[in-house]
Amino acid sequence: MSIKITATSTCDLPAQLLERYQITMVPLYVSFGGGTYRDGVDAAPEDIFRHVEGGGQLPSTSAVNIADYQELFARLSPQYDSVLHITIGSEFSCCYQNALVAAEDYPNVYVVDSRNLTVGQGILALKAAQAAQRGDGIEDILKMLDGMTGRVDTTFVVDKLDYLAKGGRCSSVVALGANLLKLKPCIVLSDGKMAVGKKYRGAFDKVLPDYVLDQLSGKDVDLDQIFVVSTRCDPSIPESVCDMVRQFGFREVVTAVAGCTIPCHCGPNTLGIIFLRK
Repeated sequence: MSIKITATSTCDLPAQLLERYQITMVPLYVSFGGGTYRDGVDAAPEDIFRHVEGGGQLPSTSAVNIADYQELFARLSPQYDSVLHITIGSEFSCCYQNALVAAEDYPNVYVVDSRNLTVGQGILALKAAQAAQRGDGIEDILKMLDGMTGRVDTTFVVDKLDYLAKGGRCSSVVALGANLLKLKPCIVLSDGKMAVGKKYRGAFDKVLPDYVLDQLSGKDVDLDQIFVVSTRCDPSIPESVCDMVRQFGFREVVTAVAGCTIPCHCGPNTLGIIFLRK
């Protein structure tokens, strides 16, 4: 039985995992400087940072459209017994709704709402691909994902609120005050939505040990694997966080760099740890 796993580009899985498990990426769109580009194909996070740092307006992102999905499903559906597509959370984009519409013409195409973003979505795609390689059937994989979606633990810390203010997600006054006070908010994914958790105070690299301790202490954590995902920052920062999380006994620590979506909304110096709870 052949099952093809696909996911929106927002899943931010490292290239070696995408290749190893033959996961096909479907790019969202990012618009800036008068052009519209495909995430990870025509545009990379550094393009966004250079544009904003050069005085340009904050880029916007848009969903995979129905026509893109129809082309994808028309191409893959005849090649596999089943095609499983995992989208960024439906609260953050209409990718899920668009994929459902496109999938109506293909009885062997299944669409799953990850209710998450970045590697929180990616973990589900990875687990589905591993199950497919083991030979699990599509119904078993769908059941597994249904029970797993609520166990994904996704949080990240934002260094400065400038990009959030530019995007209208907080006021410029709040951003200025937070930056002056060196407040680093923790963004928490819960029930498919984002909320602000604890606010750390201090230099970005100095607050991360407390952040890691808060996120991993007192939780029933699956120690099989953890992801450390970041936007542009000093390479020593994700390396130090990897060292911190290893002390909790994780069997595998994977680093990932966020694609265009997280940088568009949070900017550089954003870092998160993502794992499964038992």
